[in-house]
Amino acid sequence: MSHASPHTATDQHPGHGHAAHQAHAHSHPFRHDADGEAEILDLDAAVLAEHIASITAALPLTADPRHIVDLGCGTGTGTFALLDRFPGAEVTAVDSSADHLRRLREKADGRGVADRIRTVRADLDAEWPELGAPELVWASASMHHMADPDRTLRAVHDLLVPGGLFAVVELSGFPRFLPEDAPAERPGLEERSHAASERHHAEQVPHRGADWGPMLAEAGFTIEDHRTITVHLDRSHSDAVGRYALQSLLRMRDTVVQNLSAEDLAAYDRLLDTEGPQSILNRDDLAVRTERTVWAARRRD
Repeated sequence: MSHASPHTATDQHPGHGHAAHQAHAHSHPFRHDADGEAEILDLDAAVLAEHIASITAALPLTADPRHIVDLGCGTGTGTFALLDRFPGAEVTAVDSSADHLRRLREKADGRGVADRIRTVRADLDAEWPELGAPELVWASASMHHMADPDRTLRAVHDLLVPGGLFAVVELSGFPRFLPEDAPAERPGLEERSHAASERHHAEQVPHRGADWGPMLAEAGFTIEDHRTITVHLDRSHSDAVGRYALQSLLRMRDTVVQNLSAEDLAAYDRLLDTEGPQSILNRDDLAVRTERTVWAARRRD
């Protein structure tokens, strides 16, 4: 299982270098390593905190859970939201990345909640570790990474206590940030980039964008809530929106570089050049536009 978080940017896989990328390397602050990926997860948490809190608040629980499992916890976005929502709960945070789990523990120490978190490093496409008997399992932007999602759903069903709840949160796709007519010299650049990215992910991550309802029902769950939440946050919402847009588009670049025209790629790199006049950090018309779909499913027995 790939480590994941509530951000589709973690689906982006670093590719080979390109001449234009090399030319601007000095002004591209994103690093294709664990620290770089962790940074984008933390920015996602900062920008979308209110929406994550609204999802946890709306979960159809019959009682506050005492034991929660966060599958594909990343650097802790869902873990900390769940601890805030359920002050009497403890969370077992599971991820395949040791670096992400280390960062999560560091944040837990800083927040004073380390005693309420147990971290487990595991590849859930292999053998599952001992995770106890939770009343709530949370999986945000992680289910689509599973090689055999039906197997994973059955495993979650068996893991939960009878009547326990499984919350699956997925994004409809990569967030949008620019107006449709931007940049001025290449209007529609972001949409063309998204189209190229979606073609890539149709092959590499076939379960992204799936309807999890029928699969949850087949695994023995009853769907108690299914909703789509629209996110539209302009730059005034958070000082982090500009950095979030920059790091997100930088991460997407490697999946689209071979499928953009030379003119589009040059315009893309001007947006990513933090030292240039057309840097995305200088734009005051940025907005985070995306959707999250939530399935809340109860174990039947």
